[in-house]
Order: sequence, then structure tokens, then C-alpha cells
Amino acid sequence: MPKGQGKTIAQNRKASHDYFIEDTYEAGIVLQGTEIKSLRNGRVNIKDSHARIDRGEVKLINLHIAEYEQGNRFNHDPTRTRKLLLHRKEIDKLIGLTQQQGYALVPLKIYIKNGYAKILIGLGKGKKKYDKREDLKQKQMKRDVDRAIKDHMR
Repeated sequence: MPKGQGKTIAQNRKASHDYFIEDTYEAGIVLQGTEIKSLRNGRVNIKDSHARIDRGEVKLINLHIAEYEQGNRFNHDPTRTRKLLLHRKEIDKLIGLTQQQGYALVPLKIYIKNGYAKILIGLGKGKKKYDKREDLKQKQMKRDVDRAIKDHMR
């Protein structure tokens, strides 16, 4: 995770359940005026969104930013495709990695850093059903061990 992150606005908790996150990238988001106002109010949902590389640009698809209440006819489309700002070297690296079978660009969290909206996207490899069950077993065993240690300390 990048250092010096600002205020976290939204987090995708389901991403670590559905994907093995191998690498993370911080990207800026190209937003309209009413979108940043609504985002600062926390009216955003990143659960069903994903990123895709299209003609050398990284696009964020299906990110839902609710319409701004005080916005008038200049309000934005809530689920429009938004461009992400990354360095050319990072985009070229992602193009090579996402062409491999099973890799996807998954939004992990949105936050404000130095006044700018940033998104943390992860390069994830999809988990199979048995991987998810194994993770649940590991969490349960860790919980049991922690509980046993806590009871033993009393």
C-alpha cells in the first residue's frame, strides 16, 4: 500500500475474497465537478467495478458515484466509464500482465490524497471455489488459536 494515504472514502472488502492480489498501483481518476463533490460526501460504490485497458488507456468500468444533490442539469451519469491516470511504463506492464489467463484489474479502495481523488487498483488472479474455502479454514483456525491463547492468559 502506498504511504501517506489520505482519507479513505470506499473500500472493496470482497476483492481479497475473490482474488489473489499480487500487485497494487495508485492511479488518479478523471472526474467531473459534481462527481468529486459526491465522492467527497462518500456516495460511491466500488463493489461491482473493474478496470480494463482499452487502446492504451486504463478505464474504470461500472464505478457508481451517486448524483450530487445540489447538482442541477449539469449532473453526471452515475456509472459512466472513467479514465484512470497512470504512467506509461505502468500501463505497458499492466497490458502484458492482464493478457495472461485469469488476471484482472480490481479496484481496492478510493481515497483523497493531497486534494486529489486516487484509486488503488490491484492486479488480481481469480480464486477458485476451493481456494476460498481454504482461506475460510485458515481464518477460523487463526481465530481458534487466538481465542485459546486469550483464554490461557486469564
